[in-house]
Amino acid sequence: MNVRPHISTAAIAGAAVLGLLSLSACSTAGAGRSGDGKLKVTASFYPMQFLAEQIGGSHVEVSNLTKPGVEPHDLELTPKQTAQLGESGAIVYLKGLQPAVDDAIKQSGVKNVADAASLTGLETHGTEVDGHHHSTGDNHSHSESEPGRDPHIWLDPVKYAEVAKGVNRTLAAADPKNRADYQKNTDALVKKLDGLDKEFRDGLKNRASDTFITTHAAFGYLAERYGLTEEAISGLDPESEPSANRIKDLHTLAAQHHVSTVFFETIANPATAEALAGDLHLKTDVLDPLEGITGKSRGKDYFGIQRANLAALEKALGSK
Repeated sequence: MNVRPHISTAAIAGAAVLGLLSLSACSTAGAGRSGDGKLKVTASFYPMQFLAEQIGGSHVEVSNLTKPGVEPHDLELTPKQTAQLGESGAIVYLKGLQPAVDDAIKQSGVKNVADAASLTGLETHGTEVDGHHHSTGDNHSHSESEPGRDPHIWLDPVKYAEVAKGVNRTLAAADPKNRADYQKNTDALVKKLDGLDKEFRDGLKNRASDTFITTHAAFGYLAERYGLTEEAISGLDPESEPSANRIKDLHTLAAQHHVSTVFFETIANPATAEALAGDLHLKTDVLDPLEGITGKSRGKDYFGIQRANLAALEKALGSK
């Protein structure tokens, strides 16, 4: 004989309330909204976070998967971060830069995703990028380093503006009622990026040298935009070690092109850059690839750091 346990009316009512609360929570998370109704946007690393914040303004709650001081290329996601991706109303990332993020986004089921790599043209860069011969997408290295698809588009203000326009479309699709504000914010940001582009053009117009040496090949797009030549100690991977032949080549070209400075960055180990500069009796300085903001950064945001980069290049290249 089946005996059904007695359940009180109060218990049934309580369970019903809990069920409704649970459904409500699921509904809010599924809609990608924060507790106060803002669109939840997940960014893969700082340049994507900056775009989401600038364009989204007060309508978005932005979280960054890459913590300050962490090398974005090496990011491994925690289970909490993976779950966070799935609760997003929109995602802004750059496919190909962070494999762990790429895989998690595929599994997230989020509909509104902005992939910066698809919003502007990516090119193939190696350890040398000569901006005097603008690439159409197949700019191979003149060294033994394997060239690859260069993800560092955010360091070129013009390309970054193209990405901003695409992020605007994604946020508008995820949150149509605030479309007009997103467009207004995008227009303002693009105008500022146009102004930054002009600052670089004017600041680097009259210079004694075109060539700069840096730790890893992050500045290829910037070099192409402003007619410079980037010579990287290592390739696109900031952790890769240069060969003896590459170091020998750098010794030769530093003399030929009157290089005054070897640039290093705040996140990666500067030991190789410092050793090369010491051997050649050159100065060292920071050229920030802008992959994250830390207490050591020479600016508080994208524009501050880009202007610090411009000042460093002007000094190193003998701009007048």
